[in-house]
Amino acid sequence: MPPSLRGINECRGPGSFKLPGGGAGAEPPQTAPATRRHLALALPRLAVERLGPGGPVLVWRGVGSRREVVAVGGVEGVRAGQALSDAQAIAPEAQAVEEDAAAEAALLERLALWALRFSPLVSPSPVHGGGSGWGPGTPALLLDITGATHLFGGEAALLRRVVAGLAGLGFTACGVIAGAPGTALALARSGGAGIIPPSEEAAAVEDLPLSVLPIAPEVVTALSRMGLRRIGEVRRQPRGPLARRFGAATLRALEEAAGEVSAPISPIRPPPDFSATREFLEPLITREAIDIAVAALLRALCRRLEEASRGARRVVLRAHRVDGAVQEVAIGTGLAVRDPAHLGRLFEQKLERLEPGFGFDRIVLGAEATEAMTGLQGGFVRGAQETEDLARLFDRLAQRVQVWRLAPAESHWPEREVTRVHATAGVLVPQDWPRAVRPVRLLRRPLEVSAMALLPDAPPSLLRIGKVGHRVRAAEGPERIEPEWWRARPDRPGRDYYRLELASGVRLWVCRSGFGAEARWFVQGRL
Repeated sequence: MPPSLRGINECRGPGSFKLPGGGAGAEPPQTAPATRRHLALALPRLAVERLGPGGPVLVWRGVGSRREVVAVGGVEGVRAGQALSDAQAIAPEAQAVEEDAAAEAALLERLALWALRFSPLVSPSPVHGGGSGWGPGTPALLLDITGATHLFGGEAALLRRVVAGLAGLGFTACGVIAGAPGTALALARSGGAGIIPPSEEAAAVEDLPLSVLPIAPEVVTALSRMGLRRIGEVRRQPRGPLARRFGAATLRALEEAAGEVSAPISPIRPPPDFSATREFLEPLITREAIDIAVAALLRALCRRLEEASRGARRVVLRAHRVDGAVQEVAIGTGLAVRDPAHLGRLFEQKLERLEPGFGFDRIVLGAEATEAMTGLQGGFVRGAQETEDLARLFDRLAQRVQVWRLAPAESHWPEREVTRVHATAGVLVPQDWPRAVRPVRLLRRPLEVSAMALLPDAPPSLLRIGKVGHRVRAAEGPERIEPEWWRARPDRPGRDYYRLELASGVRLWVCRSGFGAEARWFVQGRL
């Protein structure tokens, strides 16, 4: 059973938690707007609950030559850390399932996407060490809820809603709200649940065991041998000798747990520049209802863009299903756009990919890439309307096929002389480009051939492609290209290029790589 913690109460099961200072509905003192608040959600039974409802189960992992139980479901008398053989002797009816770390990480990421409905800053907390159950190995989610709690009726209401939502999905969660993310994680992973008022982080973690911190197990063992088993006992020791003996990482973990320093959150997705959100009491299932909702969200998003004099270049739609799954569709535009009708046409075919299942209860539309956009008066900007119409045409085509154009690149090697850019991107062509005649298209892979030349620098007089020989009727060259010394290998040979006309009338662009006996011939394009 997780230990009782100062200032919070024990987490007892899915959706079960209490708040300090007067029962489940009590609201802690309101924090100042500048104070950051974080919500940590520990998921101690994720390894078992990932398998779904069923009979008793033992989740194990291989530790050297030993099979060790890491999670238990529906079995009495077995604990994490026991040998699998001993656990099966106690509960022979339990099914033994090997741990799947990749599947658990993927599930934790999906739950993080689900939690985006409560905050745009959500991070799956990394699992430290090899433990499972309560402790630093407990999977967790970390949310930065600063400035978002009033949308849900306060911190207490938000905590209730998040934990109840996870319980509805079938996951046991213990949630703790605190000012520092390290404090919230340590308390949640110890089995606590509740809200820590501001400036009380250090007192809240003082009696926690060291095992909840993300530090090496051998450090915890060494400190225990010295009689230091709790966070408060270690923090009262001189910091200099502590850091010299156990490393700066241990000192850093203690400071983060006490709220003295705050590590930044690495969100699973960067928050969009502008967004529009709508939740539905009745889940959306039909395509008609989804189209109506998306149209309303596009209008709201474009209003916000217009107020900020911005236009969207990339818009992402995230549809949250009632079973916790999150589906995404995205569109991109060649020019900055804030016309809901045009964006709606781009989404029209993409929405066919959505699979509502039992319905979507939340849809979020976010402009993840925006640019400054000001109104244009047609009489003053020549061709502005034509440019915009052409960009919209390319946008519609890009939903079905790839649309791009070529632009000169800073290189004199033929395969690097051009690069792909967006169809509407401006292209500046230097006056001396290209420096010589080039094929309209190069072969995707140069075709190696054999050739016969009478002199070292002379063009070939005979070209053999496969087993067929071709007489060269006319030739021009060579055009010698040296390697780009700033990025080529030191031993990379130079090239000589020839424009050849075969007796059959075919015109080829042929390259000789290297010189002398080591020379190799390639066909790189057709003229």
